[in-house]
Amino acid sequence: MSVLPLVFTSGWASGINSYAVVLLLGLMGVTGASDEVPLSLQRTDVLVIAALLFLCEAVADKIPYVDTAWDAVHTVVRPVAGGVVAALLAGHDGSLPQAAAAAVGGSSALASHLVKAGTRMAVNTSPEPFSNIVVSLAEDLGVSALVIFALFHPVAAAVIAGTLLALGLTTVAFLFSRIRRFWRRRRERRASGGGRGTPAAV
Repeated sequence: MSVLPLVFTSGWASGINSYAVVLLLGLMGVTGASDEVPLSLQRTDVLVIAALLFLCEAVADKIPYVDTAWDAVHTVVRPVAGGVVAALLAGHDGSLPQAAAAAVGGSSALASHLVKAGTRMAVNTSPEPFSNIVVSLAEDLGVSALVIFALFHPVAAAVIAGTLLALGLTTVAFLFSRIRRFWRRRRERRASGGGRGTPAAV
C-alpha cells in the first residue's frame, strides 16, 4: 500500500503540533509498536529535543496571545517539519518519491497550521482564558490519537484528517470577522499604549 495516506495525515498533524508528531512517531518506532517509522525519527537525541519542545509548546499554546505569537513563529517551522517527516516516511517505505511526499506533507501542514492559527485568533477575542486551554487540549489529544491511528489504519486516518481540515477551513471562514476584530483590538491597544508616554502639551 502507498505511504501517501500516512504522509497526508502526518502533514496535517504537523501543522497543529509538529513536535508531538515527531515524538509520537519516534516512540512508536522505538517501542516496536510500528515498523513504519524510519530510524532517523527513533534517535535518542531527536526524541529528547522533540520532547522538550513539545513541553514548551504545551505551555505556550494554552496562554492567550502567547499562543498566537507562538503560531506566528511556527508558520515556517510546521510546514517544514511536515515536509521533512513526510519525506522520511516516503524514503522508509519507497512507494512514493520523497519530493512528492514532502510537497504533500508540507502543504497539508501549512493548511492545518493556518486553520489552527486562525482559530486561535478568534478564540483570543473571548475575555476568559479557559477556552484556550480546552482548545489546546483538544488539539493535542486529536493529533496524538490520529497519528497513532494512522500507523495502523492509514487510509481511514487520512479521510478523518481531510474531513477535519475541510471543517477547519470552513470554520475559519466563518470566524474571519472575529479574527479581524482581534487584530483591530491589538492595534488599538498598541496605539493607546504608545500614547501614554507622550508628554502633555504645556
